[in-house]
Amino acid sequence: MTEKQIESLYQDKSFHQLEKSLGVSFRSKSSLIQAFVHRSFLNEHPDFPLDNNERLEFLGDAILELLVTEHLFRQYHNAEGELTRWRAALVNTKTLSSVAEKFNFSKYLFLSRGEGSRSVSRSLMADTLEAFIGAAYLDQGMAAVQKFIEQHILILLPGIIESVSYLDAKSELQELIQAGGETSPTYRVLETQGPDHDKQFKVGVFLGQKMISSGTGHSKQAAEQMAAEQALKLLKKS
Repeated sequence: MTEKQIESLYQDKSFHQLEKSLGVSFRSKSSLIQAFVHRSFLNEHPDFPLDNNERLEFLGDAILELLVTEHLFRQYHNAEGELTRWRAALVNTKTLSSVAEKFNFSKYLFLSRGEGSRSVSRSLMADTLEAFIGAAYLDQGMAAVQKFIEQHILILLPGIIESVSYLDAKSELQELIQAGGETSPTYRVLETQGPDHDKQFKVGVFLGQKMISSGTGHSKQAAEQMAAEQALKLLKKS
């Protein structure tokens, strides 16, 4: 990819505005741009000079979980179960998408015509933020990424603790079932439908080999939450 191509993409999407709002300047503009390239865009533009953002998302997801885990371990002396729920609340789709929306990430996305014609899903926004974290790590190093996570993600923890929003449906279901002396529930994908850029997952929640409920969503995590919510309703009625 030539410098002229990079500069053209950088200017067309006004990435300098994003860098300004984030207070960072990428040395590798191509890494920054790639973080916003969705797979669906490449299906329509196979000659596009950059790959999609999925590998960066994979990297960013691991870095985010590591830094959040280390922060919780060093700053809090709560039990493992509580720390795990706090971490889940900090790195879930709802939290990450809210941070991405704060910086108007949807403006910079490269999407297919179909994907771009509707509102960007929370799941896609959260995935893009993870890809951005991966790109920032490669370009800026761990210290810069840690600063970003502290300023924009970890800062949300006090509100999460105060509102008890970390007690999501899956956590609540597990506690309810374990309190009754049974083993933890498990989740299995029952079926998937739709194209890669707009998949619909159906997930079942099981106690042993018995399925007690199911749920659907545009990500496995969302479907699991829906299945857990349905299970809670059934168990609380019984």
